[in-house]
Amino acid sequence: MSKIRAVSGILFTLLVMPLMILLMYVFRNHHRKIRKFCAQWFLKIFGVKAEVTGEPDLQAQILLMNHQSFMDVIYMEAVHKRDLCWIAKKDLGKPFLYGHALKAPKMILINRENKKELVFLMKKAKKRLSEGRLLCIFPEGTRSKGLEKFLPFKKGAKFLIEHFKLKVQPIVFCRTRQCLDIGAIDFKNVTFQVKYLESFIPKEKDWFEKLREKMQEEYNLLYHQTQES
Repeated sequence: MSKIRAVSGILFTLLVMPLMILLMYVFRNHHRKIRKFCAQWFLKIFGVKAEVTGEPDLQAQILLMNHQSFMDVIYMEAVHKRDLCWIAKKDLGKPFLYGHALKAPKMILINRENKKELVFLMKKAKKRLSEGRLLCIFPEGTRSKGLEKFLPFKKGAKFLIEHFKLKVQPIVFCRTRQCLDIGAIDFKNVTFQVKYLESFIPKEKDWFEKLREKMQEEYNLLYHQTQES
């Protein structure tokens, strides 16, 4: 059943994404509404459920999240009230459909391994912030397996936040990979957990390392709670 659901989810995406991209290019000032509508329908059609703890801070300027599954992106696009601007790997912009799904709403695509790209990131981030958008980044840089420790956090996120003195809200996802694993064509649709942590403006020198530890602790608590229930 999970394979059939996964194939159905892929077909839904392949059918909806071209129309979504076209509408975002035509109605450039309404791309957020278009993205949110499509994401909400995905959750509704497949009956996706999440257990949520905490509240989103609408005054935050950047979201830092652990990354397990494409469900992380779909869920945030569907539920958050702000206009999200994802900071992602440049390679994600190469596939035709997915590339335009990122380029049409002016997401920020960078090569994280090239230090020169930091200048580009700063320029684009400043522009998106001035437009009132909420930056979103997975500091691990890629999807983790969802059952192990977080991957090391990339320093680009730290530099960006400190440079602009941004207000950060960390978010912890748990079991989104067990819910949807596109790579394995597996869509079990289990209930996953989302925890909004308290937002803050970094002041301590080692805040980035401490944040990773805090997020890991919160993830461990969520994971063990799901195992016991």
